[in-house]
Amino acid sequence: MLDTFIEEFEVGKKVPPSQYSPLALAYLGDVVYELFVRTYLLKDLNMPVQKLHKAAITMVNAKAQSDLYQKIKDILTEEETAVYKRGRNTNSHPPKNADLIDYKSATGIEALIGYLYLKGDSERILELMRNLII
Repeated sequence: MLDTFIEEFEVGKKVPPSQYSPLALAYLGDVVYELFVRTYLLKDLNMPVQKLHKAAITMVNAKAQSDLYQKIKDILTEEETAVYKRGRNTNSHPPKNADLIDYKSATGIEALIGYLYLKGDSERILELMRNLII
């Protein structure tokens, strides 16, 4: 379904994914990341939305995203590492409840996911995101 959105809006065709700002990539990557988590949580569970939300919060936060980077850093390509670093090194301000290092790493992960999404590389996104749940 995500590929349908890319095709419908021709995102990534007029402007190559590498030319989007790191924060624009992270903006999009955040949604793709959260959609993966929410879909994963619904896979085997049918519980009240409040419980689903609490479960999602444990996986969709700066610390969890930073931990994901630690799990996948050795399998990233040079290109993916460069996108991650662009996102990580961008000038952004963490919320009060987030550690600065975790927040920057999370922004890098979100930028990477957004980049892969714009490239239409759903398989790679899934490959990387599966590391979140193992």
